[in-house]
This record gives sequence, C-alpha cells and structure tokens, in this order.
Amino acid sequence: MLQSQRLEEVLHAAGDLLESEGLSASVVVVGGAALNMLGFVTRTTDDIDVIAQAKEQGHGKEPKLLPPEPLPEALQRTILRVARDFGLPKTWMNTEIGAQWRQGLPPWLNNDLVWRRYGGLKTGLAGRRTLIALKLFAATDQGPRSVHYQDLITLSPTEEELDSAGAWVATQDASEAFASMLDQVMNHVKRDTRTDR
Repeated sequence: MLQSQRLEEVLHAAGDLLESEGLSASVVVVGGAALNMLGFVTRTTDDIDVIAQAKEQGHGKEPKLLPPEPLPEALQRTILRVARDFGLPKTWMNTEIGAQWRQGLPPWLNNDLVWRRYGGLKTGLAGRRTLIALKLFAATDQGPRSVHYQDLITLSPTEEELDSAGAWVATQDASEAFASMLDQVMNHVKRDTRTDR
C-alpha cells in the first residue's frame, strides 16, 4: 500500500535511477496516486496509474500526450528495480488505465496537469476536473458502493463540474443502460454532496 509520503519516495527513487543513467521519462498519472499527491484524499493506493506518456514540444508549448504502452525500456527497468528495493509488487507503476485511449481521454486533460519533477522522471498529475470525470466514469461502471464513488464524494464536485464530467462520461458508452446508470450516479452525488442538509 502506498501513502502520500511513500509515493513521493518511490517516485524520487525512480527519477534518481533514471538521472544516474543520464536518462529521463515523462508520464501522466491519474487515480488514487494523483488524488493523494494533490492532497484531495489521504487513503492509501495500491499502485500508480499511468494513463499517458508526454513528449516535450518545445518552449512554451504543452507536451504532446501519447499512449502509455509500451513504457520506455529504461523506465520499465527502473520500475522493477524500485519494486525490488522497496519490497513493492512489480506492478506498483502500471499502464492498465491506458486502455482508456481506445474510448477517448477527457479532451481537457493536457491543460489540467500539475507537473512535478523527480530527478529524471517528470510526472504530470491529473487535476481536479479530470479526476472528477474519471471517477464519475469508474463509479458509473462499478456502482455507488465503489471506492471511486467515495473518491468522487470526497472531491465534492459542484453541479457545474459534475455536469461537465457527465457530458464526457456519456460519450464513453452509448447504451441506454449505461446512460441510466450515469444519471443515477450523478443524482446520488448531487444528493450526497448537498451542503444544505
């Protein structure tokens, strides 16, 4: 299990290893790790979810986001070394969330990143707007008893933020059943985050 301090430790370790070889990598992180590192939640997380790689475009330009797989060979080696050194699973940093590329990423993702540098590892943490959208999608998929729903409630989205996220989530699955579930989850969130109760 990784908490905020531990997340920082392992990322520093990975970045230092890359830097010692004169190498670098840039990744975009979502999920529990991003929520923890940005201070939105304090719960532990099992892993660091990499949704994209980032390629520098030159001074003053946003980096270009690319599918995360395959991660650079040097970063793959580094992940295994850090796993060994810290007693972590080999999947402590993984690209499973990369499957989201097939359905489409939130279009604002590139402008909603908080960048941090750990030696040779540059890490873009998905911001609040993106996290709300991804958590709403996951909560719709897994239901209001899931950790994703709890994270969404913790983020306490405004009605405007929730509606914006919902518009994107609706594009991910055209079925009537999914649309109905999305409406239900959004109504639950609006009820559970009301401040006038």
